[in-house]
Amino acid sequence: MTSNPSDAEWLRKAAAFLGASGVALGAIGAHAFKDTLTQRGMQGNWQTATIYQLFHATALLGLASQSDSVHPLAGKLLALGSVMFSGSIYMLCLGIGPKAVLGPTTPLGGMLMIGGWAFVGIGGLSDPFRKGK
Repeated sequence: MTSNPSDAEWLRKAAAFLGASGVALGAIGAHAFKDTLTQRGMQGNWQTATIYQLFHATALLGLASQSDSVHPLAGKLLALGSVMFSGSIYMLCLGIGPKAVLGPTTPLGGMLMIGGWAFVGIGGLSDPFRKGK
């Protein structure tokens, strides 16, 4: 659905950002923040955020390699959803920011990721608006 090479490049860069920061945040959570997360009872939450972030980084990399058959919204929703979902969990785990804002951000990010996966499925269907195919 996207034949624009810049779409594949954007997906690749988003995957690289989420992957690199996911590895770094996983390591920070396991080492530098270990005591803080343990005291707050948040180690499992941090791990969940890291797993979701890394999983979606991998998914974005796969979408980049198939960008011609992917709906343009799929990767954008997956990336934004991952940042919102995992980012809000990281901040909640450390007690950074207002819970009234961050609390709802987590499920909104999850809904965006679900939407992104729906568009992954839609991408394989024929698109009557697609030009030149």
